[in-house]
Amino acid sequence: MPVIVPESAQPDPLANRPAPRNVADLFWSFTWLALQGFGGVVAVVQRELVEKRRWLTREEFVEEWAVAQVMPGPNVVNLSIMIGDRYFGLRGAVAALLGMLALPLVLVLLAALAYAHWATHPAVAGALRGMGAVAAGMIGGMGLKLMPALRQHPLGPVFSGLIALTAFVLVAWWRIPLPWVLLVLGLVACGLTWRKVAP
Repeated sequence: MPVIVPESAQPDPLANRPAPRNVADLFWSFTWLALQGFGGVVAVVQRELVEKRRWLTREEFVEEWAVAQVMPGPNVVNLSIMIGDRYFGLRGAVAALLGMLALPLVLVLLAALAYAHWATHPAVAGALRGMGAVAAGMIGGMGLKLMPALRQHPLGPVFSGLIALTAFVLVAWWRIPLPWVLLVLGLVACGLTWRKVAP
């Protein structure tokens, strides 16, 4: 007869890992994270939360980032709300959200005023094109760093890589809108994964 372990007796997966000390720590951590994310916040989020602070493992980051992408709204804002809620409930979610938006909003408004004044200057246009290339490189580098996490996926690294490659081809070359790619490929991947892990 199987032994049922009470929920209170089960080990807490968050107990033995680094965590934000309090709500203020969460707010300032996400403020710092947001201030680093000019054009490439995805890569910054992965480095800060997984490698430096170790609030998430690579596998948890991949899973939660996937959920954040499917939800409406900016991905990194969705992720910040999820992490804030994980540690401090509603207070944490609000603190993380404010950290992501408060100071960056002020800077964006100031940048918009400056851009309106200097937009026609050729040096400004060239700088913005250069920033776009850097942002693309940072996102690509983050994707390569997270690839080892696919080894533990129920579908295996080869099949997971094929799904990722298919998504890239559909969006980048065939110009199919991302919501449709996420809907179709996401449902296929979820269905196949469910078949593997279902009892």
